[in-house]
Amino acid sequence: MTMAVTAIPERERSTTGALLVTGIVLAALTEAIASTVLSLGRSDIIGDTYATPDEFAWLDVGYTSFKLIGFMTAPWLLSRIHPLRLIIASTLAMGLACAIAAMATRLDLLVVLRVIQGFSGGTLLVGGQAIIFLAYPRTRQPILQALFAMGAVVAPATIAPALQGWLLDSQSWTWIFYSIVPVALGAAGLLLIVDMPMPAKAAHRPFDWIGFTLMSVALFSLTYVLSQGSRWDWFEEPRILWLTVIGMATLLAFLGQQVLAKGQGLLDFTLFRSEDFSFAFIVSFVAGAALFGSAFLIPSFAVSVLAFTPTDAGQLLLPSGALFIGALLLAAYLMQARHLPPFATVPFGILMIMVAMWMLSGSTSESGADDMMAAVLLRGLGLGFLFLSITLIAFSNLNSRNLASGIGLFNTGRQLGGLIGVAGLQTLIDHNVAANVAVLAADVTSGEIAVLERLKITTAMLMAKGMEGAAASRAATSLLGRAVTSQSTVIAFDTAFNAVALLFLFAAPVLVAIKIGLAKYAKARVRQSQGEEVVLQSLRR
Repeated sequence: MTMAVTAIPERERSTTGALLVTGIVLAALTEAIASTVLSLGRSDIIGDTYATPDEFAWLDVGYTSFKLIGFMTAPWLLSRIHPLRLIIASTLAMGLACAIAAMATRLDLLVVLRVIQGFSGGTLLVGGQAIIFLAYPRTRQPILQALFAMGAVVAPATIAPALQGWLLDSQSWTWIFYSIVPVALGAAGLLLIVDMPMPAKAAHRPFDWIGFTLMSVALFSLTYVLSQGSRWDWFEEPRILWLTVIGMATLLAFLGQQVLAKGQGLLDFTLFRSEDFSFAFIVSFVAGAALFGSAFLIPSFAVSVLAFTPTDAGQLLLPSGALFIGALLLAAYLMQARHLPPFATVPFGILMIMVAMWMLSGSTSESGADDMMAAVLLRGLGLGFLFLSITLIAFSNLNSRNLASGIGLFNTGRQLGGLIGVAGLQTLIDHNVAANVAVLAADVTSGEIAVLERLKITTAMLMAKGMEGAAASRAATSLLGRAVTSQSTVIAFDTAFNAVALLFLFAAPVLVAIKIGLAKYAKARVRQSQGEEVVLQSLRR
């Protein structure tokens, strides 16, 4: 997509820069809170709306699928609408939709509002990051992108769960939506008073309705499959099978249609001529799986195994936000002041995330926040070094014509990677719990002396509390079954933590090989173009 914003003059940048960046970060924060509202508030919302799990699923699917659609559509919108106006409109739409959602009681209305929130969130994230890249010199991007990441990446991974847990325990889930409203108003207010230059004139082209339709069907179908597949045991359910077929078919049709559109469609294939963007786009899938996967595992383990309250589960990740931010700022300093290549911090970030997940794989049902804190902090540090690096690698060499498209596609890759990661981990946990119960239960037989002794002690303890003998015996057997299930769940989560660590163990050499391959391909292409140039010059002579 063609879009350019005239760089802000130096004399104006000091007065408008802080307001612009602060407004964009606050706008990103509204999306961070809205995107994670279902992670801890699921049971409360289901209870208050009387929704079945199938009906509730549409709240999640609607938000995520239209957020992805917003990522892909935002570049075209930015070419037709002033970028600042688009972000302000999207932020206000987000705030209004959240305000209405806080008062809504009908599930169908909540689904519509979640769709609006998702599309607005995807649009403002792409627009905000694009403005920062286009309005400021590339030499200042490390620190500016670190600030943007605080609202777009750090907040949903650490700050939002803590806020939501506290609101759920002290108020209700509606206050999560209410909390977004003042943030949205504050962001829109700051952006309204910013005097930003008008975008440079760009050639307008018609909207690609065919591509949009194919893309929307593909993203909606795949989002449903990835977010709900584990609930239905994947292809054992016909709807999951058919939606997978429809999603893959429309995705292939979309890619083919975009090739035939010859640059007039939604997808800009010239992005992949950049070796750095191609590499970063591939890494975004792995990074998304690590970010969303670990953000899903840690609170889920705390709530389902350790019986944490929503507040405690949210606060478990909060301290890692400080190290996440510290790593972002340190990496930005090294890249901006010391001219460290962005690629240099990628292995360091991957290694720290691997070690953190390996440390968490040793958790037990007796673990507490203090036992997990070292690993949680190390995870935050690793994510900070990883995400700023791949952001700068992806966008630093893109021009104003295809920058917004690159940002949208990169974010789509990260979100899809996250969906795949969470779906895989959820399936792994479900299958492992069932398998572990079968294995452990096989050793817990009525004839075992240790089993008889435990049942006897538990029965006597219950009888001492006033329970009748027969009832106490049945309760003791039930408690033993729960203990087996609990231990099976602990083992399943430990396996999932290990799976994230192994993901990087296997992905790291593959990514290095891809980086080397892309570099060789880029050099070969340069030599070919130079050879063609020499031939042309000789013919002219």
